[in-house]
Amino acid sequence: MDDSYAPATRSPGWITTPLTGGLVRGALDLERTARGGLLPHRLPARARARSGGDEEVAQAESQPSGVRLVFRTRATAVELDVRRTVLEYRGVPPRPDGAYDLYVDGEPAGRSTASGGDRLILDLGDGSRETVPGPVGTVRFAGLAGREKTVEVWLPYTETTELLRLRTDAPVTAVAPDGRRVWLHHGSSISQGAAADSAATAWPALAAASGGVELINLGLGGNAVLDPFTARALRDTPADLVSVKIGINIVNRDLMRLRAFGPAVHGFLDTVREGHPMTPLLVVSPVHCPMQEEVPGPAAPEIGDGKVEFQALGDPAEVALGKLNLRVVREELARIVAERAAEDPELYYLDGRELYGEADAADLPLPDGLHPGPAAHRRMGERFGAFAFGPGGPFADRV
Repeated sequence: MDDSYAPATRSPGWITTPLTGGLVRGALDLERTARGGLLPHRLPARARARSGGDEEVAQAESQPSGVRLVFRTRATAVELDVRRTVLEYRGVPPRPDGAYDLYVDGEPAGRSTASGGDRLILDLGDGSRETVPGPVGTVRFAGLAGREKTVEVWLPYTETTELLRLRTDAPVTAVAPDGRRVWLHHGSSISQGAAADSAATAWPALAAASGGVELINLGLGGNAVLDPFTARALRDTPADLVSVKIGINIVNRDLMRLRAFGPAVHGFLDTVREGHPMTPLLVVSPVHCPMQEEVPGPAAPEIGDGKVEFQALGDPAEVALGKLNLRVVREELARIVAERAAEDPELYYLDGRELYGEADAADLPLPDGLHPGPAAHRRMGERFGAFAFGPGGPFADRV
């Protein structure tokens, strides 16, 4: 990662500040592009290489959930040129543009979107992909107070975002780390932010704000599947707190049977512990998902009335033969953590239904059958924050 910080250059009415690693938080790698921009990655290059070029991994890790620009300035206006890659499904109306959330001195101060960009069109029928190139877009914020302040711009969790140019009407300086503890979290699309209003209002971001910690979000949509390269990325990333949310992608992808699941969890945790031997480590099981509580995978998207909904396609009778549903996954995770905790006093377990359970599904149903909506993300963030960062919690500040 490029952590250098180059001097700003002036243009009429604006100051253009080079985009470097000193301005970016929440990414594990920054790729310098042919256009001279920065492409944030949430997996390091070595991990990306070990994925075998999987397009879904590349798509998820390059969608910058939890990645933000952070700087000090007196600017009253901020512009950010970006080239985004927007995911669309053939036959389904485009999703809303991804949200860029502005925070000033830690408080919400605005939201904007970018236009243009490339369109990646997926056909759920035959699996084909088509990329339609588009122009550069600009994200704008204006009317900021002219005092010295810390500005954060949270990038969208739904759009691969190449950062091209940062313009302000006053000089910008990088912000050194403030000593807050770093929380490293890995999970599925729900952790990445799916169906939340923005990356800053996804449940891990809300929980991090309540706990006063610095978030590195390795939620990888569709790809929280105990991959060894992900475990090594977690192992090698400095952090004060680590959590892994395991289960839903393994079930809805129908990737493994019970015989393989337990050893795979042990291996994943063993690898994480190689780099974080005494760090508080929290294992979180899946939230309540009615379609897969008793029915195993696979799950598949279906298009109807111009929207995507998910259906579980497995046969419950096959659970007796080792296929996984969410009930079995939770039982196995609870058993594994209890077994390991006898020799690992900093290993903890949280049943995901404590974040979003059966009663929550009745109150705030999953909009597409799989992902919690914005209100549910807020509820999950509040509950995780109270459990993990509250008095006596596994992530409580012990200083």
